[in-house]
Amino acid sequence: MATTKKAASTARATPAHSNLPLFGKENYKWMLIGIVLIALGLFLMGGGKSKDPNVFNPKEVYSFTRITLAPILILGGFVIEIFAIFRKDKSSQ
Repeated sequence: MATTKKAASTARATPAHSNLPLFGKENYKWMLIGIVLIALGLFLMGGGKSKDPNVFNPKEVYSFTRITLAPILILGGFVIEIFAIFRKDKSSQ
């Protein structure tokens, strides 16, 4: 009357989708574009050095590039990064 049970294996079965990469090739491409935009915005915001450090030139500090264009590029880069993270890869469907 003794019944034998099969020995439980120590290795658990993993779902088939667990071996898929987290992001696809398109996602990484969009992430790289976002990083480049953020880096370009930070570079433009930094600007160059002044010819004379003792003289304050408001046209250099408050230029269109530093005040308007650079922050728009940085925010655009972050939006692209968010898009790249949430984008569903076509090959995983």
